[in-house]
Amino acid sequence: MANLRNKSKSLDNTGFGSNASAEGTRLINKDGTLNLKKVGLPFLERLSLYHALLRLPRLKFLLLVFAFYTIINIFFAIVYVLVGIEHLKGTDTSTSLAYNFQQAFFFSSQTLTTVGYGHISPSGLLANIVASLESFMGIMSFALVTGLFFARFSRPKAYLAFSESIIIAPYKEAKALMLRFASKKNNNLTDAEAQLTGAFHVMEEGKEVTKYFTLAIEMSKISSLALSWTLVHVIDEQSPFWRLNEDELMRTKFEVIVGVKAFDDHYSNIVQQRTSYTTNDLVFGAKFLPAFHRSPDGSHTVLNLHQLNKMERVVF
Repeated sequence: MANLRNKSKSLDNTGFGSNASAEGTRLINKDGTLNLKKVGLPFLERLSLYHALLRLPRLKFLLLVFAFYTIINIFFAIVYVLVGIEHLKGTDTSTSLAYNFQQAFFFSSQTLTTVGYGHISPSGLLANIVASLESFMGIMSFALVTGLFFARFSRPKAYLAFSESIIIAPYKEAKALMLRFASKKNNNLTDAEAQLTGAFHVMEEGKEVTKYFTLAIEMSKISSLALSWTLVHVIDEQSPFWRLNEDELMRTKFEVIVGVKAFDDHYSNIVQQRTSYTTNDLVFGAKFLPAFHRSPDGSHTVLNLHQLNKMERVVF
C-alpha cells in the first residue's frame, strides 16, 4: 500500500483514532451506529435511558412497556393480598390464594390505568393508601410512556435503503467505486448531500495504523432524492484506490464510511443517516442494473427498492 503512504491529504479530524490494533472489525455498523462499547464507569452512569428507549426496536419497546405494566400490577396485587383481600369491597373472599390474587391483580390494573369500574373499591386506611400510591404511579408512568411514544413517532429519520454491496465498475474509460441508495418511505427529501470517507489499514514503521481519506464524489449534492442515487468515486491518480488490482483490493482492509443528509419537508428538518462498507461487501467487476422503470400504463415511474443491489458482472 505504498500508494496510500504517499498520499499527503489524509484526514486527522474524523473522530476515529489511527491505532488500527485498537479497532474492531469495523468503525461503523451497517445500521449506522458506532461499533463501540464504553467501559470504565458503572452501567447506570454510562446508560442514557431516554436514548436507549428511543433507539430500541419497535417490538422490543412494546414488549418492554407490556412487561413494565404487568410487573407493576403483580407487585401491587401482592401488596393488596398482604393487606387483606377483605379490604377490597366487592371481591369474593375465598380460601384460594390464586383466586384472591387474580381479583387483586385486575383491581390493580383498573386502578393503575384510572379506569375504576366501581364494583371493587378499597376499604380501610391502608388499602386506600396503597390504591392512592398506585393511582399516582399510573398517572406518572403513562405520561412517560405517552411521551416516549410521541418522541419515537415524531423523531426525524432519513429512512434510506442502501445497496448491500459496494462495487468497482467501469466508468468513462476508467473505473469507479460505486454504491447507491434511495428513500424507502413516502417522505420527500430535498437538497441531499453525501460524503464518503475511506479508512485504510497500512503499515508504518512496523506498526499498523489507520489512514483516512476523503473519497471525492463526482456528484455530491442533488436537489431532490426522488429516485435512487448512485454515488460515484472515480478511481484516478488522486484516489487511494489508484493502481490497486482486484487481488490487492480484496487483501486490503478498508472501510468506506457513507454519510448522507437531506432536508425533509414533512419534518421541516434536516435528517441524516450513515452506513459503511468493508472489503467483505466489495464486488469487483460489476455494474448496477436500473432500479426504476415506467409503469405499464405509462402514467408514473416505478422504483423497485428490492433491486437496489441488483447488478451484473462485467469485464474490463
